[in-house]
Amino acid sequence: MVVGARTKESQTSLHRDLANKVYNAFASYVCNRRIEDLTSGFRAVKAHAVRAFLYLLPNTYSYPTTLTLAVVRSGRSLKYVPIRTSRRLGRSKIKLLRDGVRFFMIILKIATLFSPMKVFLPVSALMFLTGLFYGLARIFLMGDRYGPTSAMLMTMAVVVFMVGLVSEQVAQLRFDRAESLEPPCVK
Repeated sequence: MVVGARTKESQTSLHRDLANKVYNAFASYVCNRRIEDLTSGFRAVKAHAVRAFLYLLPNTYSYPTTLTLAVVRSGRSLKYVPIRTSRRLGRSKIKLLRDGVRFFMIILKIATLFSPMKVFLPVSALMFLTGLFYGLARIFLMGDRYGPTSAMLMTMAVVVFMVGLVSEQVAQLRFDRAESLEPPCVK
């Protein structure tokens, strides 16, 4: 897939640039690869590559986000070509808060579909460390015993981690299925 990545010289609004930087950073973390322009609609992709992920694509404008993450996480090639855009005429139909949350949820959904441990492991670690430090603080600072809140947080951390492991296995099965459905490349 080839994506037209908007350069710094492109004329876009400040809030849109800031939101895109956040989305690109999170998507880069999920994919282990630098994502230059996640929301760019300028893209060229072979039809058979899209067919493998057609069931994931939403009916809304967020299909570029979903497609980019799916293509990268499946190991297909992605190339960015720098483009310069002019300021858009008219009013954008994108609402900052509503659509910003929607974009983030799409990235989170794709992350849990293709790289579940990128989501589950940090949540699990945060819960475990919070429970551990809270329990130790109760013992050493308050002279109290190890409380049920600490035990519950640490137990839930283990459960979240195990759910992440199962999700990782399901994701691997999905990759295997997508590869078996993909037609051979035509030269």
